Amino acid sequence: MNNNKIIWIAFVLLVLLQLWAPASMIFKRESVLKNGKVFKFRTAPVDPNDPFRGKYIVLRFDDNSYVNKENISWENGENVFVKLTTDTAGFAKIASIHKKYPGAGNDCIKAKVDYVGYDSLKNIFIDWPFVRFYMEESKANAAEQAYIKASSDSNQLTFAMVKVKNGDAVLENVFINNKPIVTSIKK
Repeated sequence: MNNNKIIWIAFVLLVLLQLWAPASMIFKRESVLKNGKVFKFRTAPVDPNDPFRGKYIVLRFDDNSYVNKENISWENGENVFVKLTTDTAGFAKIASIHKKYPGAGNDCIKAKVDYVGYDSLKNIFIDWPFVRFYMEESKANAAEQAYIKASSDSNQLTFAMVKVKNGDAVLENVFINNKPIVTSIKK
């Protein structure tokens, strides 16, 4: 009888843990979307050979490198915190990178070092945590085509709107000429 109680208690705790894990991930992302600071990241043209995997658009970003002025040693795949600022047009720029979280009040994103430049070992390339924009399956192919066309045309502006809070970043939307990508494909 006592063993049955222990088994039931363990079972209930296991079920609660399984519900808590995805709920906490969802809550964290929703909190960033609701309370995070908005940054616009200029996107760059994508390689047309592999721009789309499944039901999302692969994004590349113009500003993805930082010149290592401090002569700190960085390694490929290393976790970093990228401190952000904005340029005169209002787009995100890398202000600095740090090995440790610089603390609350700093607009920074936890990311990874994609690779360190081979020429002078001064350029550090960032692997942003928001390179995929998921979409409804029926609209994904048209959105992919619109994005590729717009990002390859220097007369069109493409960017991703990312919300940032306490080191976390959530990709909110992708824009073509200041319009959400979904409106670019509605006809």
